Amino acid sequence: MSIMPAQALASGTVVPAQAGEPAVRDAAPLAPRARLLPALAAVYTAQLSRARVARIPLLFVATFQSVGIMVLMRGVVDGGAEARAVVAGSSVLVVAFVALNLLAQYFGQLRASGGLDHYATLPVPPAAVVLGAAGAYASFTVPGTIVTAVAGSVLFQLPLTHLWILAAVVPLAGAALAGLGAALGLLAPRQELATLLGQLGMSAALLLGVLPADRLPGPIGWARDLLPSTYGVEALARTFDARPDWAAVGLDLAVCAAVGVVSLAVATWAYRRAAVR
Repeated sequence: MSIMPAQALASGTVVPAQAGEPAVRDAAPLAPRARLLPALAAVYTAQLSRARVARIPLLFVATFQSVGIMVLMRGVVDGGAEARAVVAGSSVLVVAFVALNLLAQYFGQLRASGGLDHYATLPVPPAAVVLGAAGAYASFTVPGTIVTAVAGSVLFQLPLTHLWILAAVVPLAGAALAGLGAALGLLAPRQELATLLGQLGMSAALLLGVLPADRLPGPIGWARDLLPSTYGVEALARTFDARPDWAAVGLDLAVCAAVGVVSLAVATWAYRRAAVR
């Protein structure tokens, strides 16, 4: 058998073979791996266009659900801290429905159908896949969250002055809940279990976020402190005060951001783990 010269290997040309031997061609080099930010933008755009038609009806359902909860609570809550908790919790519940529940179902379905194999063949960092999908799903919560917060403020006669805080609450709570939803969908061994976990997570956000904290028993109150959306709810609720405690608001948002970083890191690890199987 002949040995290919180094010059032929370097040039990538076909090396003539000896009699009876097939010609050997040097393999073409692989494309360089995409950088994180361009890959993230591409995945985000693709996920946003894909989910635009399929998720808008579900976003309407999430908004209608949150507004309906506030209407029901209006019969038992008059105002004050309880009203602020109901409006803030219902607004963040829209984020939980889409970013946690639907994203858990999406990644569960993607894993069950072998869709992760498609992403695994692309020169895209795993973090870009997770962050792009999470960002796209969280983006769909913006209109519903604004509508819910405005409707709740009018319903309970709360001030609209500081609703601009939603510009920080939605992305930070969305990141924390989307990371949790993606991790649940990727770690669940079966698609049905991923759907169940997403539903349970949204139910926890409903019960622990909408109900006033002082009406919850002690152990359940501790569970509330472990829920990522709690800190977004607290930050939004504080801004309904006549003179908000901005230091406390900033602390709640900082905790929400830290939880978001951790949950997205766990989701990225879960994606790597699921993609190699």
